[in-house]
Amino acid sequence: MQSVYAEIKRVVNNSADGTLFFPDDFASIGSSDAVRAALVRLCRSGILLRVAQGIYFSPKVDTKWGSGTIPPSIEEIAEGIAKRDKVRIVPTGVYALNLLGLSTQIPGNVVFVTDGSGRKINIGPGKGILFKHTSEMRIFAYRSQVMSLIVMALREIGENNVTDQHLSIIKQHLSTISQEDFQKDIQLAPIWVRKMLLRL
Repeated sequence: MQSVYAEIKRVVNNSADGTLFFPDDFASIGSSDAVRAALVRLCRSGILLRVAQGIYFSPKVDTKWGSGTIPPSIEEIAEGIAKRDKVRIVPTGVYALNLLGLSTQIPGNVVFVTDGSGRKINIGPGKGILFKHTSEMRIFAYRSQVMSLIVMALREIGENNVTDQHLSIIKQHLSTISQEDFQKDIQLAPIWVRKMLLRL
Protein backbone atom coordinates (compact mmCIF):
# COMPACT_ATOMS: atom_id res chain seq x y z
CA MET A 1 0.00 0.00 0.00
CA GLN A 2 2.80 2.39 0.95
CA SER A 3 4.74 1.71 -2.26
CA VAL A 4 1.60 2.29 -4.36
CA TYR A 5 1.03 5.62 -2.60
CA ALA A 6 4.68 6.64 -3.05
CA GLU A 7 4.71 5.74 -6.74
CA ILE A 8 1.43 7.58 -7.50
CA LYS A 9 2.69 10.60 -5.54
CA ARG A 10 5.90 10.54 -7.62
CA VAL A 11 3.92 10.46 -10.88
CA VAL A 12 1.70 13.34 -9.75
CA ASN A 13 4.63 15.45 -8.55
CA ASN A 14 6.41 14.94 -11.89
CA SER A 15 3.36 16.06 -13.87
CA ALA A 16 2.45 19.61 -14.86
CA ASP A 17 0.17 21.56 -12.56
CA GLY A 18 -3.44 21.25 -13.70
CA THR A 19 -3.00 17.70 -15.05
CA LEU A 20 -6.10 15.52 -14.85
CA PHE A 21 -5.83 12.03 -13.40
CA PHE A 22 -8.14 9.01 -13.39
CA PRO A 23 -7.75 5.85 -11.29
CA ASP A 24 -7.19 3.87 -14.50
CA ASP A 25 -4.01 5.90 -15.09
CA PHE A 26 -2.43 4.00 -12.21
CA ALA A 27 -3.77 0.51 -12.95
CA SER A 28 -0.24 -0.80 -13.57
CA ILE A 29 0.95 0.43 -10.16
CA GLY A 30 -1.42 -1.45 -7.87
CA SER A 31 -4.86 -2.91 -7.27
CA SER A 32 -7.94 -0.73 -7.67
CA ASP A 33 -8.39 -0.62 -3.87
CA ALA A 34 -4.78 0.40 -3.28
CA VAL A 35 -4.96 3.08 -5.98
CA ARG A 36 -8.23 4.44 -4.58
CA ALA A 37 -6.77 4.59 -1.06
CA ALA A 38 -3.67 6.39 -2.35
CA LEU A 39 -5.78 8.96 -4.23
CA VAL A 40 -7.83 9.64 -1.08
CA ARG A 41 -4.59 10.22 0.89
CA LEU A 42 -3.24 12.54 -1.81
CA CYS A 43 -6.47 14.55 -1.71
CA ARG A 44 -6.33 14.81 2.08
CA SER A 45 -2.79 16.17 1.86
CA GLY A 46 -3.73 18.68 -0.87
CA ILE A 47 -1.43 17.13 -3.47
CA LEU A 48 -4.49 16.27 -5.55
CA LEU A 49 -7.97 17.78 -5.73
CA ARG A 50 -11.11 15.84 -6.63
CA VAL A 51 -13.12 17.28 -9.54
CA ALA A 52 -15.81 14.61 -9.62
CA GLN A 53 -16.18 10.95 -8.84
CA GLY A 54 -13.09 9.25 -10.25
CA ILE A 55 -11.58 12.47 -11.63
CA TYR A 56 -8.69 14.29 -9.94
CA PHE A 57 -6.25 17.06 -10.80
CA SER A 58 -3.00 18.47 -9.48
CA PRO A 59 -3.65 22.02 -8.22
CA LYS A 60 -2.72 24.86 -10.53
CA VAL A 61 -2.30 28.16 -8.67
CA ASP A 62 -3.01 31.55 -10.23
CA THR A 63 0.29 33.38 -9.66
CA LYS A 64 -0.67 36.34 -11.87
CA TRP A 65 -3.87 37.53 -10.18
CA GLY A 66 -3.61 35.66 -6.90
CA SER A 67 -7.09 34.20 -7.18
CA GLY A 68 -6.04 30.84 -5.75
CA THR A 69 -6.40 27.44 -7.37
CA ILE A 70 -7.49 27.39 -11.01
CA PRO A 71 -9.86 24.47 -11.59
CA PRO A 72 -9.79 22.65 -14.93
CA SER A 73 -12.27 23.96 -17.48
CA ILE A 74 -15.34 22.00 -18.54
CA GLU A 75 -13.70 21.35 -21.89
CA GLU A 76 -10.48 20.09 -20.29
CA ILE A 77 -12.45 17.66 -18.14
CA ALA A 78 -14.57 16.49 -21.08
CA GLU A 79 -11.52 16.05 -23.31
CA GLY A 80 -9.73 14.16 -20.53
CA ILE A 81 -12.65 11.75 -20.23
CA ALA A 82 -12.82 11.36 -24.03
CA LYS A 83 -9.09 10.63 -24.22
CA ARG A 84 -9.34 8.07 -21.42
CA ASP A 85 -12.32 6.34 -23.04
CA LYS A 86 -10.86 6.66 -26.57
CA VAL A 87 -13.99 8.35 -27.94
CA ARG A 88 -14.67 11.54 -29.87
CA ILE A 89 -16.69 14.47 -28.58
CA VAL A 90 -18.06 17.72 -30.04
CA PRO A 91 -19.59 20.61 -28.06
CA THR A 92 -23.24 21.21 -28.87
CA GLY A 93 -26.32 23.06 -27.72
CA VAL A 94 -26.07 26.30 -25.72
CA TYR A 95 -22.44 25.54 -24.92
CA ALA A 96 -21.52 25.69 -28.63
CA LEU A 97 -23.29 29.06 -28.88
CA ASN A 98 -21.39 30.34 -25.85
CA LEU A 99 -18.00 29.23 -27.19
CA LEU A 100 -18.59 31.21 -30.38
CA GLY A 101 -19.90 34.30 -28.60
CA LEU A 102 -23.40 33.78 -30.02
CA SER A 103 -24.87 33.62 -26.52
CA THR A 104 -23.80 34.85 -23.09
CA GLN A 105 -25.78 32.07 -21.42
CA ILE A 106 -23.63 29.55 -19.57
CA PRO A 107 -25.48 26.25 -19.18
CA GLY A 108 -25.33 24.39 -15.89
CA ASN A 109 -25.11 21.14 -17.81
CA VAL A 110 -22.71 21.34 -20.73
CA VAL A 111 -23.61 18.98 -23.58
CA PHE A 112 -21.25 17.12 -25.90
CA VAL A 113 -22.26 14.64 -28.58
CA THR A 114 -20.06 11.56 -28.64
CA ASP A 115 -19.54 8.34 -30.54
CA GLY A 116 -19.11 6.70 -27.12
CA SER A 117 -21.64 5.89 -24.42
CA GLY A 118 -24.14 8.48 -23.25
CA ARG A 119 -23.89 9.50 -19.59
CA LYS A 120 -23.71 12.40 -17.18
CA ILE A 121 -20.75 13.47 -15.02
CA ASN A 122 -21.63 15.61 -12.01
CA ILE A 123 -18.92 18.17 -11.27
CA GLY A 124 -20.59 20.30 -8.63
CA PRO A 125 -23.95 21.53 -7.33
CA GLY A 126 -26.18 22.02 -10.37
CA LYS A 127 -23.28 21.50 -12.76
CA GLY A 128 -22.43 18.61 -14.98
CA ILE A 129 -21.18 17.32 -18.30
CA LEU A 130 -23.70 15.44 -20.41
CA PHE A 131 -22.43 13.11 -23.11
CA LYS A 132 -25.11 12.29 -25.69
CA HIS A 133 -24.43 9.36 -27.99
CA THR A 134 -24.94 9.99 -31.69
CA SER A 135 -24.68 7.68 -34.67
CA GLU A 136 -24.26 10.68 -36.99
CA MET A 137 -20.58 10.10 -37.73
CA ARG A 138 -20.19 13.10 -40.06
CA ILE A 139 -20.23 15.31 -36.94
CA PHE A 140 -16.75 14.01 -36.11
CA ALA A 141 -15.37 14.35 -39.64
CA TYR A 142 -14.84 18.13 -39.71
CA ARG A 143 -11.23 19.17 -40.22
CA SER A 144 -11.79 22.54 -38.54
CA GLN A 145 -13.00 22.60 -34.95
CA VAL A 146 -14.36 26.10 -35.57
CA MET A 147 -16.41 24.87 -38.52
CA SER A 148 -17.75 22.02 -36.41
CA LEU A 149 -18.80 24.51 -33.71
CA ILE A 150 -20.46 26.80 -36.26
CA VAL A 151 -22.55 23.95 -37.68
CA MET A 152 -23.58 22.72 -34.23
CA ALA A 153 -24.45 26.27 -33.16
CA LEU A 154 -26.59 26.92 -36.24
CA ARG A 155 -28.39 23.64 -35.72
CA GLU A 156 -29.13 24.72 -32.15
CA ILE A 157 -30.44 28.13 -33.27
CA GLY A 158 -32.58 26.68 -36.07
CA GLU A 159 -32.84 27.72 -39.72
CA ASN A 160 -35.66 30.23 -39.20
CA ASN A 161 -34.18 31.86 -36.08
CA VAL A 162 -30.77 32.93 -37.41
CA THR A 163 -30.37 36.72 -37.18
CA ASP A 164 -28.07 39.14 -38.98
CA GLN A 165 -26.16 39.53 -35.71
CA HIS A 166 -25.60 35.77 -35.58
CA LEU A 167 -24.35 35.80 -39.17
CA SER A 168 -22.01 38.73 -38.50
CA ILE A 169 -20.32 36.85 -35.64
CA ILE A 170 -20.18 33.62 -37.64
CA LYS A 171 -18.57 35.45 -40.58
CA GLN A 172 -15.75 36.57 -38.29
CA HIS A 173 -15.15 32.97 -37.20
CA LEU A 174 -15.22 31.74 -40.80
CA SER A 175 -12.33 34.08 -41.60
CA THR A 176 -10.10 32.02 -39.28
CA ILE A 177 -10.68 28.81 -41.27
CA SER A 178 -8.34 27.97 -44.14
CA GLN A 179 -9.95 27.84 -47.57
CA GLU A 180 -8.91 24.21 -47.95
CA ASP A 181 -10.57 23.17 -44.68
CA PHE A 182 -13.68 25.23 -45.46
CA GLN A 183 -14.13 23.59 -48.87
CA LYS A 184 -13.84 20.13 -47.30
CA ASP A 185 -16.02 20.85 -44.28
CA ILE A 186 -18.83 22.70 -46.07
CA GLN A 187 -19.71 19.43 -47.80
CA LEU A 188 -20.46 17.85 -44.42
CA ALA A 189 -22.89 20.55 -43.28
CA PRO A 190 -26.68 20.21 -43.59
CA ILE A 191 -27.91 21.69 -46.87
CA TRP A 192 -29.55 24.76 -45.28
CA VAL A 193 -26.41 25.49 -43.25
CA ARG A 194 -24.26 25.05 -46.36
CA LYS A 195 -26.34 27.54 -48.35
CA MET A 196 -26.29 30.05 -45.51
CA LEU A 197 -22.52 29.89 -45.03
CA LEU A 198 -21.74 30.09 -48.75
CA ARG A 199 -23.65 33.37 -48.91
CA LEU A 200 -21.41 34.99 -46.28
